[in-house]
Amino acid sequence: MPVIVRIPSPLLKLTKNQGEVSAEGNNVKEVFNNLDSQFPGLKERLYDESGNLRRFVNVYVNDEDIRFKDGEATALKNGDEVSIIPAIAGGK
Repeated sequence: MPVIVRIPSPLLKLTKNQGEVSAEGNNVKEVFNNLDSQFPGLKERLYDESGNLRRFVNVYVNDEDIRFKDGEATALKNGDEVSIIPAIAGGK
């Protein structure tokens, strides 16, 4: 079941400058595995050495933060939109 994945600017090099890509999977983790098979190196930018999603990577499914759902096990259906949003820090 294909979903749309929105790719942030820092990862565009890995997706051949595509801001939106299609991926297959029943949940977020499966989609990220599918993305890595299409665009090698993407997963290592999203996950740490322990296999956990990096703290500064925020993931939304249809505008809902997966941290408030089932995390990477959040179920997906055909046509869902997954957004990868890197956390931005800064200020004065």
